[in-house]
Amino acid sequence: MANVTSLNPYSGAELASYKIHNKAELSEILEKASKRFQSWRETSFSERKKLMLAAAAELKKNKQEYAELMTKEMGKPIAQAIAEVEKCAWVCEYYAEEAAIQLADEIIETDAQKSYTSYEPLGVVLAVMPWNYPFWQVFRFAAPALMAGNIAVLKHASNVFGSALNIEKVFKRAGFPDHCFSTLLIGSDKVEEVLENPIVKAVTLTGSGPAGGAVAEIAGRNIKKSVLELGGNNALIVMADCDMEATLETCVQARYQNTGQSCIAGKRLLLDERIEEEFTERLVQKVRELKSGDPMDEETFIGTLAREDLAEDLEEQVNKSIEQGATLLLGGKRQNAYFEPTILSGVTPKMTVFKEETFGPALSITTFKDLDEAIELSNDSKFGLGVSIFTKDVKTAEEQAFRLNEGAVFINELVKSDPRLPFGGVKASGYGRELSKHGIREFVNRKTVYIK
Repeated sequence: MANVTSLNPYSGAELASYKIHNKAELSEILEKASKRFQSWRETSFSERKKLMLAAAAELKKNKQEYAELMTKEMGKPIAQAIAEVEKCAWVCEYYAEEAAIQLADEIIETDAQKSYTSYEPLGVVLAVMPWNYPFWQVFRFAAPALMAGNIAVLKHASNVFGSALNIEKVFKRAGFPDHCFSTLLIGSDKVEEVLENPIVKAVTLTGSGPAGGAVAEIAGRNIKKSVLELGGNNALIVMADCDMEATLETCVQARYQNTGQSCIAGKRLLLDERIEEEFTERLVQKVRELKSGDPMDEETFIGTLAREDLAEDLEEQVNKSIEQGATLLLGGKRQNAYFEPTILSGVTPKMTVFKEETFGPALSITTFKDLDEAIELSNDSKFGLGVSIFTKDVKTAEEQAFRLNEGAVFINELVKSDPRLPFGGVKASGYGRELSKHGIREFVNRKTVYIK
């Protein structure tokens, strides 16, 4: 694979061709990253803060430029692409302000004259990232990693190499020293070679289960730290006493934003049978009104999927579920990489769309009799990334949150990532955490210092 050609999934037009880094170029990038670490680790938090705030300012200043290429590369509606760039500025600002506090020495009283834990950077950290949030997935790793004194190298998905190079541009324009952040233009077949290089000290991956398993195996074999943020099959638990209008709005956002291409999207709607008819009728109407079309149109809410094969996979999952007995209420048709917003009802736990992660605009509806059954249905998944529960009885929902086998429980809100809160899952959704103080402490050496 000498070159990779990037195609616009909406128009089919060729966007750019990228020359893949060869073995020598790869080695040179890693050597320069390693050399940069020796000086970067010595910089103060105040120096890093100044640069990270400059990165946030650069993101805000040129958000249109960055968003447009993102939209052209993977079909994200332009308004949502702009919002993504703005969120990246937020995570940069958050860690610029908080990193020094989060990584301050922690004094621990012992029989020593003085003892404490210090948090020190590991070195060069490899990030293997997906195409669905081309900027956000990277920045939520890069901002804390760089503020902690680490160096970041990125292996991005091959259909968003342009966005990968734009992220590198953000840090250069912000004034970061060369080689603090570098993009590796390589295929998945070269990840093992990079991860086995002694220069690389740890790896973080956001992606599919098989990709996560492969990277974890390589990291484990080489005794290197790994953080995995993998798939999800989040449930939206809708109780009979919910605020129906607010819940409908949130459920539509939870499933259909980013054209449904999100690990934390609400994919399985678990609906109290007492409100099934009214809620379903109103849901179908709201989804029918979502505007599909050119992702570059500011009014578009449903764009195209990132590649045609992804739309074909979703089409197969939907058709299988219909054959298994599900009822198609809306959508179900595919045209090239576009897939209609789709709703299936009468879905049981044995059906494909219940068991498998659906990465696109398809929502399945399963009914329940009471909260106990709803929790059982929600937990009936190999994934454990997050769950939303909608009810006016917040007290009971909070009391029962411990029974939900998830990395996050959101009450009366969609599952979302927030720089202030830890993000990650359990079971097949991965391990480790991103964001908050927990995220920045993933790639540090927690060093014990004891003075007698």
